[in-house]
Amino acid sequence: MIETAKFNVITAYSAEEATELLRLFPKVDGAVVVSELKGCEKVTDAAKKLNASLPVIALSASRHQRCGNADHNISSHEPEELLNLLRSLLGDPRKTGMTSLASSALSE
Repeated sequence: MIETAKFNVITAYSAEEATELLRLFPKVDGAVVVSELKGCEKVTDAAKKLNASLPVIALSASRHQRCGNADHNISSHEPEELLNLLRSLLGDPRKTGMTSLASSALSE
């Protein structure tokens, strides 16, 4: 969904992989983390260590689920809310060009 909105996304399927991708690609513009991901706090900490002002968004099935020091905690059931937040934080890539995001997802 984020890719179809023209954001450039680098996806990881574990906290370890996400942390490594943040190290390899330090110029990402933001990070989206699934709160239910084991070790999500490790990812948010790595993102903030890389760049303290990097926007970190945690997605969760429940708004009560939090992930480390994420700047924003939103429901994964509201995709339009995520896109609106990304556009407000990073600009609209449909108008300004590609924006790079690191994304960590639950692995099956």
